[in-house]
Amino acid sequence: MSGRYHENDPMSDVISDDYRMLQMISRFGITLGFGDQTVAETCKKTHVDTATFLTVVNFLQDTNHAHINEMVEHIELPTLLSYLRNSHTYFIDYRLPAIRRKLIQAIDMRSQIAMLIIKFYDEYVAEVTRHMEYENTHVHPYVEGLLQGRRSEQRLADLTSQHEGSHNSIDRSLSELKSIIIKYYPNDQNAALLSDVLMDIYMVEEDFLNHCHMEDTLFSQCVRQLESLPPTPSQGGGATPREGDCGRKCR
Repeated sequence: MSGRYHENDPMSDVISDDYRMLQMISRFGITLGFGDQTVAETCKKTHVDTATFLTVVNFLQDTNHAHINEMVEHIELPTLLSYLRNSHTYFIDYRLPAIRRKLIQAIDMRSQIAMLIIKFYDEYVAEVTRHMEYENTHVHPYVEGLLQGRRSEQRLADLTSQHEGSHNSIDRSLSELKSIIIKYYPNDQNAALLSDVLMDIYMVEEDFLNHCHMEDTLFSQCVRQLESLPPTPSQGGGATPREGDCGRKCR
């Protein structure tokens, strides 16, 4: 597998080289305290597919994403699906509420501008939540059905087209929020805290964009390969994916 990191690299190097990997490993269910273990040893201990883990790490490191076709061949789709689902939980249940609490501490809620800031932030959170809940209730169950051999006339493209415009709404809400804070909110009080929360907003924006890009490329391409498999006779008349037909492992 091409990429910056390989299975015999120390897991600690992955974290030390890029702080963003702290969020990534938690979504795989990997916790800190792995000592001098390699990536392969850590993944084996935590029952995470090593090749999929490395593919995600190298995807986040490769800003040009020039090796998508090669990366797909190393994906175990159930592992990637679990990673994406855990990412949704992280955003909705932890990261976005934590930023809101911090934002309220940093601004004077008695001012009209502060109320406007909260309004735009809540609109952003609502857009992100709708986006992820749609995937949780429509896209992910569809993919799970494919992995279990259930076929339908519906395709991933049909499902994603129904909310493809949501990214623009999400980007617009966040752009307006950042503009209000930077241009119009006086930060003579709690200046350090406000700057800190603004950094959090920029970081969560980058995180979310990377997440969406992964869904639109790695994940979507894996699913399209699975959809293109010819039906295989199986009990109940479904189509059972074969190892090697969809990337490295699609079941």
